[in-house]
Amino acid sequence: MSSCKTKSDNFFPCLTLFLGICVTLSLSYAKETQPEDTLQVNHFLNKIQQWSHHQDSELKVTASTVIAGLLCFIASSISSAGGIGGGGLFIPILTVVAGLELKTATSFSAFMVTGGSIANVMYNMLTTSSKFGGKILTDYDIALLSEPCMLLGVSIGVISNRVFPEWLVTILFAVFLAWSTFKTCRNGLLHWKSESESVNRYVTLKDESYDGTSEEPLLKKEEINNQLKFPWMKLGVLVMIWFSFFVLYLLRGNRYGQGIITMEPCGVGYWIISSLQIPVAIVFTACILCRKECCQNKVPNHQGKDIEDLTSSGPSNKLIFPFMALLAGILGGLFGIGGGMLISPLLLHVGIPPEVTAATCSFMVFFSSTMSAFQYLLLGMKHTDSALIFAIICFVGSLLGLLVVQRAIQKFGRASLIVFSVGIVMALSAVLMTSFGALHVWSDYTSGKYMGFKLPC
Repeated sequence: MSSCKTKSDNFFPCLTLFLGICVTLSLSYAKETQPEDTLQVNHFLNKIQQWSHHQDSELKVTASTVIAGLLCFIASSISSAGGIGGGGLFIPILTVVAGLELKTATSFSAFMVTGGSIANVMYNMLTTSSKFGGKILTDYDIALLSEPCMLLGVSIGVISNRVFPEWLVTILFAVFLAWSTFKTCRNGLLHWKSESESVNRYVTLKDESYDGTSEEPLLKKEEINNQLKFPWMKLGVLVMIWFSFFVLYLLRGNRYGQGIITMEPCGVGYWIISSLQIPVAIVFTACILCRKECCQNKVPNHQGKDIEDLTSSGPSNKLIFPFMALLAGILGGLFGIGGGMLISPLLLHVGIPPEVTAATCSFMVFFSSTMSAFQYLLLGMKHTDSALIFAIICFVGSLLGLLVVQRAIQKFGRASLIVFSVGIVMALSAVLMTSFGALHVWSDYTSGKYMGFKLPC
């Protein structure tokens, strides 16, 4: 105990050890104490499970579904400001409030994230920012370098989700989101501080040297000229990447052999086609990096810390975005949520401005969420009409959230509002998803189910 008090660096290791001892003692106590306390907890869990399954057979318009739709509308409004999908909020709302099973809620979440991301992509394509010279906020270079590895990471994460026990997934999810929330909120405070200094400096200069002139017509002209230079070639490459992975998913099918071709369930052909995603991601990433090396003499990009600066010096800097996307995809597939919630803090951490981070993440989430939605459709998803209704609700909520936040940013000059919205979503997701996972882990433990590592098939 003296070492914990003398050095602050040992706080987290000591805290982890303390929590581990508490968990071990509580589990051993649960085994030793007889039915009274344990039966009460099990009765409570059974009530929750009965409540959460009462609508799955036939989804109807009830008070609970209306409340769930309203909460999803609010969640999508908050999530859209940060350019993240919001799956970490949608899944608990649909399971606890609407009473859907986890599998059904996950498929609904894919459609809802797609609806919100469509609103984000449409808004960001049709608007420009005078802060960045009247250019579109979405950084298509980051999306190009990140998307192949993110789609590969999602597949790896899904397989890891089958192998890892639920208690390990819950712990990893809680630890990672707690760290991400802390980093995001700290970045938000730093952005808020720098924005306050910029606003004060601007007011001082304006009072000292105001000459009555305005550059607004020049900015509008620049915005019009830049709107004509849409990167259609980069968008075409992104669509090609998406289609390549989609074809592999169609050929592979699922682990039960359900696909467009007859295949042994989880057999040799399944794993061969699955492994083809690795060379596809490597080839696309290498081609994009080679093309960028050939175009290094072009005018650098407009966003704060340039992607040109991050990818032009040294192999480690060239691979920073693919590596982050691979990590975000693995964690997203492992935790069953979109990668936007995971890659957004990483982009903010390397110095990408909040506006560019939100627009770029929403663009990348669009590709990953549509991929998931199509897979659920091909596998015979139930309640598709209800899922589309929830997707439309999230589309409207995301559009409204974007308009409100962008208006607030223009009025107050606080782009840090985007960072704080990301932090709020991650904090709520950490609490809800961790609590939901903890209930499942406790239910499995008390029922005597196997809680170790499993085979992927």
